[in-house]
Amino acid sequence: MPVTDGLYIVLTSVHGLIRANKLELGRDADTGGQTKYVVELARALANHEAVARVDLLTRRLVDDEISSDYAASQQSLAAKANIIRLDAGPEAYIRKEELWDHLDNFADNALAYLRQQERVPDVIHGHYADGGYVALRLANQLGAPLVFTGHSLGRVKRRRLLASGLGRRDIETQYHISRRVSVEEDTLAAADLVVVSTRNEIEEQYGLYDHYSPHHMQVIPPGTDLETFKPPRGGEWNTPAAKDLVTFLRDPFKPMILALSRPDERKNISGLLEAYGESTELQQLANLVIVAGNRDDIREMDSGPQKVLTELLLLIDSYNLYGNVAYPKRHGHSDVPLFYRLAASSHGVFINPALTEPFGLTLLEAAASGVPVVATEDGGPQDILEHCRNGILVDPLDASAMAKALLKILSDATRWQQLVDNGLEGVQEFYSWQAHADTYVQHLQTLSRQHVAPIARPPTTKRPMLYHDRAIFTDLDQSLLGDPKALAQLIREVREHRQQVTFGIATGRALESALRMMKRYGIPQPDALITSVGTEIYYAPQLTSDLAWAKHIDYLWQRQKVSKVMSDVPGCKLQPKSSQSAFKLSYYIDLTQSPSHEEINSLLLQAELAVNTFLSFGQFLDVVPVRASKGFALRYFSDQWQIPLERILVAGGSGTDEDMIRGNTLAVVVGNRHEEELAHLSDVEPLYYASGNYAGGILEAIDHYDFFGDCKPPVRRDSNA
Repeated sequence: MPVTDGLYIVLTSVHGLIRANKLELGRDADTGGQTKYVVELARALANHEAVARVDLLTRRLVDDEISSDYAASQQSLAAKANIIRLDAGPEAYIRKEELWDHLDNFADNALAYLRQQERVPDVIHGHYADGGYVALRLANQLGAPLVFTGHSLGRVKRRRLLASGLGRRDIETQYHISRRVSVEEDTLAAADLVVVSTRNEIEEQYGLYDHYSPHHMQVIPPGTDLETFKPPRGGEWNTPAAKDLVTFLRDPFKPMILALSRPDERKNISGLLEAYGESTELQQLANLVIVAGNRDDIREMDSGPQKVLTELLLLIDSYNLYGNVAYPKRHGHSDVPLFYRLAASSHGVFINPALTEPFGLTLLEAAASGVPVVATEDGGPQDILEHCRNGILVDPLDASAMAKALLKILSDATRWQQLVDNGLEGVQEFYSWQAHADTYVQHLQTLSRQHVAPIARPPTTKRPMLYHDRAIFTDLDQSLLGDPKALAQLIREVREHRQQVTFGIATGRALESALRMMKRYGIPQPDALITSVGTEIYYAPQLTSDLAWAKHIDYLWQRQKVSKVMSDVPGCKLQPKSSQSAFKLSYYIDLTQSPSHEEINSLLLQAELAVNTFLSFGQFLDVVPVRASKGFALRYFSDQWQIPLERILVAGGSGTDEDMIRGNTLAVVVGNRHEEELAHLSDVEPLYYASGNYAGGILEAIDHYDFFGDCKPPVRRDSNA
């Protein structure tokens, strides 16, 4: 699709099941409002006159358990919008908590895709923590503005899970919350704009984060599909879905209390059943219809949904609500708007009793369909009801208050009609997708004008050594150096393949220190030299400094402020002046006296500093700009020299090497480094843990990856085969 005049917008939404039509909302915890939001946002933006193109990047899935739609690499959403599906990790559909180790692969594949396009995106917008991680990496590497929408946040979820009685160890095992929160902090630190749906999100959710920057946050309520969600026009009860409901109900034409959500404990379905079960008056006046996802056999569902649905059945039995409650087993995508119209035609009420609701898209759908609402007073419903004036807010933990609010609306026909009229008017004025897109585009246009321009890419005709189609990059200390005999052998092999292989070194050392070490051990000058933890890049033969890289990483860098904050951190002492540089502050750190690495990161974030920090060998701490790291520098080199990451062998072992090793590179941790900072990456593929030490481990990896031959990881074989 050609990119003409107008904004080129890239959205990243990695997890869930995303397709152009018939979204499987409620299928599981990963197919909720976010998947619907990003699809409709992409369409709305594509319809805007100021937008030339929208790409929605998500994960490609090849799995017999799901539709083949998700295996297509590309799918059209609108005339100017496409879903782009990229490979990352296993082909099968897996829950978002299992995706973390595959996000670097996704980001690398996304970068490769974007580099094939006619121009750099004007903005990259990450959705949820995983999409934010990918967007942050892409924005840093492309020099594009970064927009972030969290949808739901890890710190909030951790509090909720702790309150539910789940232990911290279990929370980490099941949800990887610490990793998620860390990514959210990093993304918030670097984001040029954070799009939120409500004021409540800014204060109550993002306010829990160290990098709480309300001046970077903008409330832009999402729209709802007013073509799909609309008041009843007659004939709704002659549909298959309506006839299915009738089979549950003794008197199906009483007013309907409709609840529609995933079978998730946070949605408080049990609280709603208790409110209904305790009120004889409510049971006499109205039926309760609970649409809680799709199921085949509750016994085969994940533990969370299984628990919710089992409790639903037990409460129906306990209160003897048979004939008063409908709980359909399955429904299609097109049935969702029908449920709202059935509620409206029965003069019923929609209820969202969730314990917490970041936004409340279902409330907008109900308003557009002509249904009054009762909603939790926690979160986004506050803003929605303030604008639409079409319902009552209640404490979701107060079953009696919930029942009274429902009765108040259902028992007063005049009030019911006024709430319907208010909702229809309010949703048109405040929550259409056109209104959302107009506001969104205005902010993006301002952002694009203010943002630092992307790095200029040199013409490919000037790129040297076009015959080089692969590269080796290695750290110096403890990875390359330590076994003189193996080092000599590695040097010989590199020299023998000089026309084929670019040789590079990536080190935390400053340039002068690195050159001294190379001279001492007889290491030839590399084609590319990444020094000072990725803040400087030099090229042979004259060690020409890459000035474009220096300009790129200068973004948001406040060296003096970093120095001031770090001067008050106990257990941290500046290394000698020779170890410092314009874009790096290096410290000796005594972990018995200093705060933890995570606590130091928090201190810097609280000071509104967007930086990367690296702890290596348990005694060195480096602070660099947010756009700088060995991994970012390596990917910049890969792009500039047009050597695919899949053909770059990377050797390292300290914390500063982690983001070089993650992703699509051919990575190796040499034998003497197995027990150090990168031991936790043992499950990351295609990372190879060599048995040989130092340069011997690199030689072993060359054979493992057939580096001078096919240059790819060996085919993984099933150990049970």
